[in-house]
Amino acid sequence: MVKLPALTHYWPLIRFLVPLAITNIAIDLGEQALNRGIAAVKEDAIEMLASYGLAYSLMKFFTGPMSDFKNVGLVFVNSKRDRTKAVVCMVAAGTVAIIFHTLIAYTDLGYYIINKLHHVNDSVGNKTRKAFLYLAAFPLLDAMAWTHAGILLKHKFSFLVGCASISDVIAQIAFVAILLHSHLECLEPLLIPILSLYMGALVRFTIVGLGYYRNIHDTIPDSCGPEVGGDATFKKMLNFWWPLALILATQRISRPIVNLFVSRDLKGSSAATEAVAVLTATYPVGHLPYGWLTELRAVYPAFDKNNPSNKLVNSGTTVTKAHIKKFTFFCLALSVTLCFLVFWTPHISEKILVDIIGVDLAFAELCVVPLRIFSFFPIPVTMRAHLTGWLMTLKKTFVLAPSSVLRIIVLITSLIVLPYMGVHGATLGVGSLLAGFLGESTMVAIAAFYVYRKQKKKKEDSDDETAVEGEDSAPMNEVGPREETDDIVELREEDE
Repeated sequence: MVKLPALTHYWPLIRFLVPLAITNIAIDLGEQALNRGIAAVKEDAIEMLASYGLAYSLMKFFTGPMSDFKNVGLVFVNSKRDRTKAVVCMVAAGTVAIIFHTLIAYTDLGYYIINKLHHVNDSVGNKTRKAFLYLAAFPLLDAMAWTHAGILLKHKFSFLVGCASISDVIAQIAFVAILLHSHLECLEPLLIPILSLYMGALVRFTIVGLGYYRNIHDTIPDSCGPEVGGDATFKKMLNFWWPLALILATQRISRPIVNLFVSRDLKGSSAATEAVAVLTATYPVGHLPYGWLTELRAVYPAFDKNNPSNKLVNSGTTVTKAHIKKFTFFCLALSVTLCFLVFWTPHISEKILVDIIGVDLAFAELCVVPLRIFSFFPIPVTMRAHLTGWLMTLKKTFVLAPSSVLRIIVLITSLIVLPYMGVHGATLGVGSLLAGFLGESTMVAIAAFYVYRKQKKKKEDSDDETAVEGEDSAPMNEVGPREETDDIVELREEDE
């Protein structure tokens, strides 16, 4: 076997990220399979695609924040008691999601949010609310799977997490194929993608759950001792999670907001339904070449030297921040190359839409320009993921909260201003999303710089105190709080 010494420090990063990247890509492929289940319906395919797209994007608003509890498992769960607390949090959040789904489906609140705000006709509105009700239990199932996936990632079982996601997609594709030959196509076509979505999530949850019990449950203590900071409390978990949840909630609510403004801009006409259908089809395809970059934020916490499960600390292979930065840049270059190859080479994107999703060529041609705009998403996504991972390692996620607010402000501003510049339809939606991404990543960079400056000042103060203690012959075994010491060590590594 040929050994490449120059890549020695990067193999752990590659082995860790590749399964996660496959996981992200698999999710997008699963969405395309579900869209194909709708597109294969002979009658009212565009209307069905728009209805499912609206319901699915609203549902993702709940699954987004809850799926980010994966990072709580990655950073905080060091004992069985920590895991129990994480599960309790997710059960409570899932129950709230079920209640809200039911309210949307059966009350005037749903009629106002879907029919009135989106300016869709009664047929699309009723189908959307019905689909939203069918999806009520999905956020809870999805969150339970991601919580255990985070624990597996902490112990470097990213391959198992990737296998679970691939199995999820295989199950979705299989059930779409099976259900298309059932009576559901005539009785309730919306259930074809929805039941397939549930079956895929159930398979994924089963795999990560069994993986946790087989590989981790018996190896971690019932509770953590003071040497590793003790057990995590509900307060610590929620304080760490809520800024990440807020960010992901704004990311997920961005799609419903875009659908809303695009539909209202076209006055709820048939063109509006077509534009929402185009957005539903282009989201997973456009997300495919760059979406996996989001997983870069898990790299910093997983390879943190203070992570009790980090086996590399005591081995000869060390992964420094310099290695992570170079690896991140390589991932960015790869993603940008893929985007331009797929979306700017003539006829490739149309062929993907026709062959994989099953739309006709005329519809696929409407997706070309929105897909080309997706080529510029890797830059802000990479910057956001890299800096977010660093802040997660320091447990300073609270500084990320303003970025979500700026994202929504920039998004809505773009959706209001661009129509006056002659931009409409799906192009308006994707272009505004890009503007929101750029605004968010800029604010994340500002937050990271703020934390870096605070660390630098803390390091200078610490050096001054050390010098004074040396002059006064103070005891050398006195140390400051662990968190402060970790911050200073992190900064010194950053300087290296």
